[in-house]
Amino acid sequence: MTQHQSTQTMKPATAAKKLGVYLEATPAEFREGVVSRTQLTELQADPPQWLQDLRAQGPHPRPVVAAKLGVSIAGLARGGVTEPLTTEQIEALKQEQPEWLVKERATQAEVRTETVRIKKKRAEEAEKAEREARG
Repeated sequence: MTQHQSTQTMKPATAAKKLGVYLEATPAEFREGVVSRTQLTELQADPPQWLQDLRAQGPHPRPVVAAKLGVSIAGLARGGVTEPLTTEQIEALKQEQPEWLVKERATQAEVRTETVRIKKKRAEEAEKAEREARG
């Protein structure tokens, strides 16, 4: 018996998430079909013009908007940003510096600092345990 390898496919929403683009802004043929792993790899390696344009100008999905603004996705929601934003809208928010954005960026910076501190502490504890185990 020979085994046939089936082509792995994914829903357009999954592919859009992996590509970092807003699904509703993709072309209809992308939204209405399925995407194989091979197609996804090709899109990542050699993005067509529509994908380049979406990545450059948006609209961007929440994870991308949050990253570009330097806040968490929850921080976007707390700031009232629930819709995808274009690059131009993101840049305008950066220029305006609304109070919620300043606050959320500070919160995000604290979270990153705390994450680094915890990681360092765990590494030191692991190193200490390893030294004690060696004797």
